[in-house]
Amino acid sequence: MPPDVDTPEIIPGVRQDIRYLGAILGDIIREQEGQEVFDLVESARRAAFGIRQGDGTVEDLATRLRDLPVDRALPVIRAFSHFSLLANLAEDLHEERVRDRLADAGDPPPASTLAATWPTLTEGGVTSGEVAEVMGRAHVAPVLTAHPTETRRRTVFDVQSDITRLMRSRGRIIAAGLTARSDERLAEIDRDIRRRVTILWQTALIRSVRPRIEDEINVGLRYFTISLLHEIPLLNLRVINALREQFGPGVPDTPVVRPGSWIGGDHDGNPFVTGDTVRYATHRAAQTVFSWYLAELAELEHELSLSTRFTVVEPELDDLADRGHNDVPSRSDEPYRRAVHGIRGRIAAAAVATLGAGSVVPGVADGHTPYPDAATALEDLAVIDRSLRASNDGIIADHRLATVITALRTFGFHLSALDLRQNSESFENVLTEILARAGVADDYSSLTEEEKILLLTRELHSPRPLVDPLAEWSEATGRELGIFRSAADAARRFGPEVVPHCIISMASSVSDILEPVLLLKEVGLVRVEDGVLHGSVDVIPLFETIDDLKAGASVMTELWSHDFYRTYVAEEREGIQEVMLGYSDSNKDGGYFAANWALYDAELALVDTSRAAGLGLRLFHGRGGTVGRGGGPSHEAILAQPEGAVQGSVRITEQGEIISAKYGVRSVARRNLEALVSATLEASLLPVDRVEEPEKAYATMRELSELSRKTYSALMHEDPGFIRYFTSSTPLAEIGNLNIGSRPSSRKQTSSISDLRAIPWVLSWSQSRIMLPGWYGVGSALSAWVGEDAERLAFLRKLHREWPFFRSVMSNMAQVMAKADLAVAKMYAGLVPDRADADRIFEAIVKEFHLTVDMYVKVTGTESLLDDNPELAVSMRNRFPYLIPLNLIQLELLRRYRAGDESEDVLDGIRLTMNGLATGLRNSG
Repeated sequence: MPPDVDTPEIIPGVRQDIRYLGAILGDIIREQEGQEVFDLVESARRAAFGIRQGDGTVEDLATRLRDLPVDRALPVIRAFSHFSLLANLAEDLHEERVRDRLADAGDPPPASTLAATWPTLTEGGVTSGEVAEVMGRAHVAPVLTAHPTETRRRTVFDVQSDITRLMRSRGRIIAAGLTARSDERLAEIDRDIRRRVTILWQTALIRSVRPRIEDEINVGLRYFTISLLHEIPLLNLRVINALREQFGPGVPDTPVVRPGSWIGGDHDGNPFVTGDTVRYATHRAAQTVFSWYLAELAELEHELSLSTRFTVVEPELDDLADRGHNDVPSRSDEPYRRAVHGIRGRIAAAAVATLGAGSVVPGVADGHTPYPDAATALEDLAVIDRSLRASNDGIIADHRLATVITALRTFGFHLSALDLRQNSESFENVLTEILARAGVADDYSSLTEEEKILLLTRELHSPRPLVDPLAEWSEATGRELGIFRSAADAARRFGPEVVPHCIISMASSVSDILEPVLLLKEVGLVRVEDGVLHGSVDVIPLFETIDDLKAGASVMTELWSHDFYRTYVAEEREGIQEVMLGYSDSNKDGGYFAANWALYDAELALVDTSRAAGLGLRLFHGRGGTVGRGGGPSHEAILAQPEGAVQGSVRITEQGEIISAKYGVRSVARRNLEALVSATLEASLLPVDRVEEPEKAYATMRELSELSRKTYSALMHEDPGFIRYFTSSTPLAEIGNLNIGSRPSSRKQTSSISDLRAIPWVLSWSQSRIMLPGWYGVGSALSAWVGEDAERLAFLRKLHREWPFFRSVMSNMAQVMAKADLAVAKMYAGLVPDRADADRIFEAIVKEFHLTVDMYVKVTGTESLLDDNPELAVSMRNRFPYLIPLNLIQLELLRRYRAGDESEDVLDGIRLTMNGLATGLRNSG
């Protein structure tokens, strides 16, 4: 099914690749499904492209597809879904080739690369002392979550990776010029690609059953084996070496990138997370990193064949070699090999001691004493490093040995930090039961805030336990205690870095933050000695709603006024308080613009109040894949933070399909990790987000925020027909049947938007092609604020030119609006039973959409939504028409399902259309 691509701006490579892959797919459809199915797909494709050119309407195509039997509809859905997947692949390859071409031509490195950062720091007058200070607390953490908009199965992902690799080889051969031998090689590649596309066509795109949390844990860990275990140590080593070369040897060797995960520890609204899942997550992570160490050390042992006949070693290296339990005569003159053999054996023994006998290949650990921790292993590796450098073998030390050393500093014996997360209401309920059983408070939940703080303070000064280990608890309390006990056990096994964070969702008060501290004390992760708190866990409030974001700084100020807690942060947590900001719920609460400003304003206040308290601040950004959930380019987002908000460190969630897009290929992972580090260093060391007349700019944003929120709330929270419109005009209810994640779609059974999880909220609107969370209310706000005042419009234009925050907000909004299709959205509005509500609400949405586009053009001075993003503009013109058949078939299947046809074919069809649309839109949840 070769696409109709007619846009001259596309570089021929991507056009040819899309045509090539589309033609292969078409041949396979004809071969596997028959000419009749192929003709049906081609007819729908031509009609979809004709709609884009103004030849035909969405309604015409909907009529043609309306009576399509479901068994005929399924291959059509699969065809357009596979085309989207292959087109994504071609576009990604195109971007890669463009970057390589620019680099080969000697163009300046892109802004999101470290090659661009180093001269920028020098030109900015950054001093060695400033770099040393920032690097001393450097911490950049991509945190993988199981949020389930990544609908592809691992098998599909692997086949796609194979096709990408083959297409890369094919492109290199063509670029080099065709010869007799290259013709033969191209023919082989063509056969390989065709074989893999055939496999792809006959592989189920979606799971037949909902994944377990264990499945999600393993999926998350696969990105470590694919890319992160390789790329993170290399990047950390590169950053340290480059900074030391530029700013001197005083730069600390802090591993900048240290990854995290929520998968297995995020029990907010997920009853399937238990102590067993925490145990499984931490054990599997440790098993993954131990396996990597053992493989790398085996290679290192093979490489370090240096003989004492030709080199001199340090006495401490000889001692280490003698302890290596490697008495093979042929290695008597190879002390480095014997030393590495011993280190490898001790790490294997550590794996056995913590994970069990089956965790390593039999025999590797025999006779070796396990390392008690990663730091002790590092001491032995340092002996090898010093000896190599003493004999002028630094070039050898700087290769695999340096990588393993950096990896151990980065990953320890735990691989990644597992976050615990629960909502404040659940913590309160658990403590209410515990305190009542302990005779401390009959009904803790009924106490005033002051009474709660007084009780919590008293208990946090006492070393006595509250929990009877033999007591029986309610299901929820027992599960919570099991999670914390497993976390404490993991810390004892793998080191305190394995579970270093406890996040409180929906935090709104000091007691909300102190409650989990008491639970941490019960399991030993926090302890009391002489009335002073000691511990290894950051307690992190998550401010999510707009009102909670506004109150966040005052809550922290009050919290830090309690000396025992402030001392805990200052002395136990390196003087750094972490605060998490929720992008998803704030957007759902108040709309796109209000949420973005509330987040920025909260950061301003948190920076000021942390400075006043004499504490450092680390912000954790809970961003999703879509703009409506804080998505957008991470590099630009970090640079658009207020001055002082990035103090050498940042944590950021990576969710859904974004994980595979960023970390599914080593070269892509390298670029994305580099962009995070580049932006963090620049935002920490340079004045990157300053704006002239800040008070005037901030006042303007606050006014726009209130105007936007008012428009948003009038529809979302005040219109009595809106909930019914939303649930009827989108596949919200059906998303729960998609089998894409273990977590329920809402925190509790309710019809309230506030209790609905952000992913189904955003995914529903993207499926129906309105994309409402990413723009609604902005047009009315801008229009009302500007009015007919030319000076006000000029001021907004100035802000857009000069202020990264405002420019980023507007650019991200434009990208999501460009993916909307109002003609398709109107068809979804037809699913609403109450026609009066449907017409009224859809009319309001359309009116706001056009107003927002109009105001965007006026404020930015552009001619269209995508003037600043030509790549997306090309993609939309040439790929997005092929999403229309998926939407229209989904609509028809929704009608049948809701009319009572609950056959498996209908359900499969709905799921497949969701998958195909998510693939085509790329960031849909």
